[in-house]
Amino acid sequence: MNRWIVVAGAIMIQLSLGAIYAWSAFTTPLQGTAANPSQYNFTKTETQSIFSAGLATFAIVMILAGRLQQKIAPRIVALGGILLGVGYIAAGFTGASFVGKLLTIGIIGGAGIGFAYVVPLAVGVKWFPDKKGLLSGLAVAGFGFGAFIWIMLASPPAILGISGLIQTRNSVYTITNVDGVFIIYGVIFLALIIIGSMVMTNPPEGYKPKGWAPPDAKDKKSQRGSGKDFLSGEMLRTWQFYPMWSMFAFGALAGLMVIGNVQNFAKDVTYGFQGHSFSAKQATDFAVISAAICLPILNGLGRIVWGTISDKIGSKRSLLLMFLFQGTMTGTFFFTTANEYLFYVVSALIGFNFGGTLALFPPITADFFGSRNLGANYGLMFTAYGVGGIVGPILAGMVQDYGLSFLYAFIPASVLCFVAAMLTFFLKVPRPKKG
Repeated sequence: MNRWIVVAGAIMIQLSLGAIYAWSAFTTPLQGTAANPSQYNFTKTETQSIFSAGLATFAIVMILAGRLQQKIAPRIVALGGILLGVGYIAAGFTGASFVGKLLTIGIIGGAGIGFAYVVPLAVGVKWFPDKKGLLSGLAVAGFGFGAFIWIMLASPPAILGISGLIQTRNSVYTITNVDGVFIIYGVIFLALIIIGSMVMTNPPEGYKPKGWAPPDAKDKKSQRGSGKDFLSGEMLRTWQFYPMWSMFAFGALAGLMVIGNVQNFAKDVTYGFQGHSFSAKQATDFAVISAAICLPILNGLGRIVWGTISDKIGSKRSLLLMFLFQGTMTGTFFFTTANEYLFYVVSALIGFNFGGTLALFPPITADFFGSRNLGANYGLMFTAYGVGGIVGPILAGMVQDYGLSFLYAFIPASVLCFVAAMLTFFLKVPRPKKG
């Protein structure tokens, strides 16, 4: 089989899974505004709790999915992704129930993402041992670009002059309309995941790309990796796993905090654009442009670019550069709402670097702990993403509900990114014990 077919299938799957990053398109319809009240009337903390539940379930189920694909065909595990479509369809019948949305989109939908996400990475790295960084970037790029597609379909910026699927009726966000969008999205997700899963097949045993020779395990200079395929238990007994896990959690916290709250921040009457003499309509336009265009497009591009950089200079050096960049951008973000163009650029760069987080940790996990068991090992590493996904968005939601400055959310996230950058200096590839 042509190995690039695997990449095409991976992108189809990941486009669907990127729905979780399009959640910002639904936060306003679920919360409502003074000008456009909602029949749901959810609080900001509730909308962020749905988002965080999806991220946490995603990370937890990935552990199971990584282990399953070592025992059964990867395509069968990937088909577990249909739970994402099932969850969205079911959400369309739960009305104004917060618990209903939490269970269907957050838990069932998050489980579907967890089943499908790891398969393209684990299968793809086996097909592309010569381009692990590029493959990881391409395999998850659809995740970022998917957010762009689903936000634009649901709620495009008003400045574009086109209507999205989410509309108000008599200036009210109605349950009938918004739930209808959940059902439409669920059907689309089902179709894309089923088609993409069909090509998720491991290469033949001993497969090597034409013209590529694996590095000599005895020559440390010829390779970046350990030369050993660690089992999950062996990986957990290495000290290297824990700083890597912490770095992943810090990067996820910063990126997901902004992704989940970019629209709320922009439209905040005190700290957002209205606090700098812009109108409420302008603030909404700026928010949607950033959330729907700037952030998701650069998120997708960042996965490809940082993955390519990793192949050139190594994943460890790439992580150092990415975390330094992300710490600077996250700390700067609070001060961007005086100028819409600065807001666009910084939010886009945060998305770009966050894309790097998702592109760089699969290859460094493979470098440190081997490719054979990457599905199971990366599933454990990915629990860091779930922790970051819980803490980051909910922290920002609570800051808003208590009327505090967004600085109390963005500055701690920035500091943690700089801590992650410093941790890269302590990482050393684990070497298997002799004998």
